Amino acid sequence: MSEPLLAVRELEKEYRVGPETVRVLRGVSLVVNQAESVALIGASGVGKSTLLHLLGGLDRPSAGQVLFSGEDMYARSESSLARLRRTEIAFIFQFYNLLGEMTALENAMLPALLQRLSAAEARERGAGALHEVGLGDRLGHRPGELSGGEQQRVAIARALVAQPRVILADEPTGNLDPKTSEVIWELFMRLQAERRLALVVATHNHDLARRADRGYRLLEGRAVAWP
Repeated sequence: MSEPLLAVRELEKEYRVGPETVRVLRGVSLVVNQAESVALIGASGVGKSTLLHLLGGLDRPSAGQVLFSGEDMYARSESSLARLRRTEIAFIFQFYNLLGEMTALENAMLPALLQRLSAAEARERGAGALHEVGLGDRLGHRPGELSGGEQQRVAIARALVAQPRVILADEPTGNLDPKTSEVIWELFMRLQAERRLALVVATHNHDLARRADRGYRLLEGRAVAWP
């Protein structure tokens, strides 16, 4: 069997809150294979976002390892870790995190520009990704001119532009109505299958989570296979 794209081993994370230490993760272990969709479920505050941040190199664990293609992510230098985030990992957030003064195309282009592609190539990638998510007629619209579902599509297109190996999505349907949530989830599943991406989605929506290839429930700081 091939090596997992992501392997988490006994991951722990704690924070100092005044004089107290709060332990959020208490030995999480899980694997994510290439071209696999994995759902993370659990109530608010159990550590889903914290875990995604650690998987994506946005924060450092208190203990344990995150292996990316067999290499300890946190043994890398800061510059090497930043390069990994730019080229291999993409994030999608509940509230889209789009830049309001930029058009849909300009927002989608950003990862390519951060990878130091030319403006022309970044524009080509951005336009292609927006067409792929069904927004080919919205390239010049700013976020305030788009619905919530359309803004999330722009965020998905932006993630695709980086051509990552894994997308980490934090409650990507949490700000959408049920019908739009269904549409966005189906889009995730289609793109994940077509591009053979690894997709890790944190969600409280059990019905949507069951459509992923596998799932984990975060419970008392640990990950338990679900359902």
